[in-house]
Amino acid sequence: MKADRLVATLLLLQARGQVTAREVARELEVSERTARRDLEALGTAGVPVYSQRGRGGGWQLVGGARTDLTGLTAGETEALFLATALPSPSPELRSALRKLMRALPAPMRSRAEAATRSVMADPQDWSRTEEGAGGEHRRALERAVLDGEQVVLGYAPPGRTPTERTVHPLGLVSKSGRWYLVATQDAGGRPRTFRLGRILSVTPVGEPAHRPDGFELTSTWGELTRRMDERMSSATVYGRADNDVLPLLSQLFGGRLRVTDTQPDGRVGFTVDGPSTQALTARLAGLGERVEVLGPPEARESLARLGKTLVAAYGGYQTGSHFPLGTYYSADANVQNVPARSTVRPVRRGSSAAATSPNPHSSGSSS
Repeated sequence: MKADRLVATLLLLQARGQVTAREVARELEVSERTARRDLEALGTAGVPVYSQRGRGGGWQLVGGARTDLTGLTAGETEALFLATALPSPSPELRSALRKLMRALPAPMRSRAEAATRSVMADPQDWSRTEEGAGGEHRRALERAVLDGEQVVLGYAPPGRTPTERTVHPLGLVSKSGRWYLVATQDAGGRPRTFRLGRILSVTPVGEPAHRPDGFELTSTWGELTRRMDERMSSATVYGRADNDVLPLLSQLFGGRLRVTDTQPDGRVGFTVDGPSTQALTARLAGLGERVEVLGPPEARESLARLGKTLVAAYGGYQTGSHFPLGTYYSADANVQNVPARSTVRPVRRGSSAAATSPNPHSSGSSS
């Protein structure tokens, strides 16, 4: 469109100070004749542009005049100001947007102001963990990446003792609201990730960081996520579940849940992938009898061990009934129509004496 070309020509004049029709034509991929007509059209529209003939001549803005025209469309402007909804935008970003606001034409300024008031982001999730902005060390890591400087990280891997590691920062990535540093621990080493929420400190070393030849953050991150996906899918568990529990399963496992079929009784078959059988069964156990794990055998064994552990820990816990969980005899005053069992009645918590029932196999007693 001609209007787009005129804006592009004006911005080119503003950036270079002086241009020839040939330079404009080459830059905008049009003919010299079209470029010359566009330059003349700017003058006709009131832009203070003039031409100087001869060797070293060209088109210039009178007196180095500048315009507050940004060259941004309304949609682009709104998208920029919606970026202020990012968790904890940096002071530099806020300052840049204030300057841009002053430079915008009046009709676009009102839309930009509305955009800043229309969206917000709360970086704290429901577990009260705040990590959406990348943590307090993000700015230091951004500087290290841009300056190409090694840093010492104080890092706390999950379940392990915090350590200090000297790394070569290569880039920062935000994935689903969590920030990661991509870095190597040795010059020429294999890139790996460090989650910013686990970084305790960042100390510049003063030594240049080694950046691998041909390093490209997008492709490196793709390889890292591929390896992580492989680790996250190293175990598979299958079973069946009540139909109404599918939303919970989907919430627990996301895209790693696959529904395989519908059973005659209305239950659904499913498979889920995860980093280990133990990790998968630990999550499934919370759904109780609404989910039945069918395999592999080690998954059922894992659930059985977990069940025994829970019974050992909570088997005597008193619920709303008079007696704790356990096995009872019909001779008990508050238990009616319960057949006798050859087990010892569990001791009530808090009782000073152990109330026992005779073993019918050894004493010949009956209910």
